Amino acid sequence: MTNTQWTGMVPVDDTALAVTDTGGSGTPVIYVNGQFATQGYWRHTIAELGPRWRHITYDMRGRGRKSGRSADYSFATMVTDVDAVLAARGVDRAVVVGWSYGAFVAAHWASRNPDRALGAVMVEGAQPYDWLDDAMERRIRKLFRRFAPLVALARPTGLTPRLTAAQMAECNIELGKVARASSMGPVLDAIAVPARYVVASGSSLGSKGDEQERIRASLQAVTERNPNIEISAKVASNHDMILKKDFGAVAKAVRQVAGTRG
Repeated sequence: MTNTQWTGMVPVDDTALAVTDTGGSGTPVIYVNGQFATQGYWRHTIAELGPRWRHITYDMRGRGRKSGRSADYSFATMVTDVDAVLAARGVDRAVVVGWSYGAFVAAHWASRNPDRALGAVMVEGAQPYDWLDDAMERRIRKLFRRFAPLVALARPTGLTPRLTAAQMAECNIELGKVARASSMGPVLDAIAVPARYVVASGSSLGSKGDEQERIRASLQAVTERNPNIEISAKVASNHDMILKKDFGAVAKAVRQVAGTRG
């Protein structure tokens, strides 16, 4: 245990991850970012929970200003990177919280580690739904090619990843395969610790019509099958703004799974 905040690089495989650990004796919480987001997205949730908790954030491979590039951006690696960060900080058990892509990572990690996960919070992600087909793959690749120039311009700020447009598209396509009901359903059914969903309303970047709401509707069957999982809140903000506008609901869910009012 460390009693002071630590910020530094954690070597993992062929790269290193930028990590911040607030330290202290509080319950550890590790936060997993959206697919192309950075650890700064969690600042409102962390401020809401306060210093009674030990907050560990990090930027995934190729994200942020400092985390290094890698030869492996696979989903499986993102799950094992949670272990690497916790081990580097000397933490054995923690609440895992993830948003969007990070929610899928959080669910997988909690499912695999019932003896280490104190609880899991999935924010706008980890819904078992077959949204990926050939047409969607083409749409994803087209979308990332279109945004490639803007991504390149913002890259020096750390606000966009250092992955190529093709790599970003492949990460998103792989997520579609991870999300399929046949793949994600068994992962969620195996979660043996307290878990909560926080879901938004409305659409997200790249979605059309009621796509997002149809995906969210898949959670009803999840909660019916596994009594450890509940929907903590459905909030007014959309997928992209939930950590900025409804961080209070996320913090509440963390407290719920940890069984504390802290």
